[in-house]
Amino acid sequence: MLRLTFLGTSGAMPTVGRNLSGLSVRHGREHYLVDCGEGTQRQMIRFGTGFDLSAILFTHFHADHYIGAIGFLRTLSMLGRERPLDVFGPRPGRRLLETMLFSGTDPLGFPVRIHEVEPGEAVRRERATLLPFRTEHRIASVGWRLVEDPRPGRFHPDRARALGVPEGPLWGDLQRGASATLEDGRVVEPQEVVDSPRRGRRLVVTGDTRPCRATVEAAEGADLLVHEATFGDAEEKRAVETTHSTAREAGRVAREAGVARLVLTHLSTRYDADPSPLLAQAAEEYRGALDVAHDGMVLELPRPT
Repeated sequence: MLRLTFLGTSGAMPTVGRNLSGLSVRHGREHYLVDCGEGTQRQMIRFGTGFDLSAILFTHFHADHYIGAIGFLRTLSMLGRERPLDVFGPRPGRRLLETMLFSGTDPLGFPVRIHEVEPGEAVRRERATLLPFRTEHRIASVGWRLVEDPRPGRFHPDRARALGVPEGPLWGDLQRGASATLEDGRVVEPQEVVDSPRRGRRLVVTGDTRPCRATVEAAEGADLLVHEATFGDAEEKRAVETTHSTAREAGRVAREAGVARLVLTHLSTRYDADPSPLLAQAAEEYRGALDVAHDGMVLELPRPT
């Protein structure tokens, strides 16, 4: 499973229909939260994501992206969580979070392990690698790239039988990449009965950023790019001033990266009720599958065949 649930899709201010930034990402047994704006835990209840988090991945430390973690971690403690929670983000994550989460309050009932990451520093998780990449915002910021491990190639039982490999442990050896020695001394190699490994899925989430080369490189060939699109064409100057992106610029990044799908998020309040102008502007730059996210939107990325 690789499932995304959009918990908050508004920019710096919440609206009646859109919460502040938060994205639930489930990958197998891992559950990540990308950013945690105010009210995120209520959105998790509302949309049924569950609280069984493995890690929180912060893109940067503007308040609309992290302030919700203060109450959320208290809730986890009251619910009896005991297993550690990993928290990742750029500087000054450690100093800021230690102050905000632990000062003047009762101790949490579980360890919180805070990790400051640098762009390009690989974070190894179960069956995937998380890769922060540099983005262009007013403060230190990163986007996050999830790269799923390759899967073994498809095993062909008919080929194995034709080569005289008996069903049983030797089939398992071949599927795991080991050669099989038969009773008559012949050796069957994995590539004779197993296809080449199948690539894993690739997900990229930008956080707040101007369009930049680092995002294009991180998103190259991705199955899904979630890119901020705070403004439309009419606010291009404002986008530059505030180091955000327009929908058109996000579409251009997606086109240059050759992604399979683009989802726009982090919308200015002026597009809260009607994001169609953003969709139309991005579509003039990018011809692939395209959506504007809304709170509660769920996407599942199929495995490549």
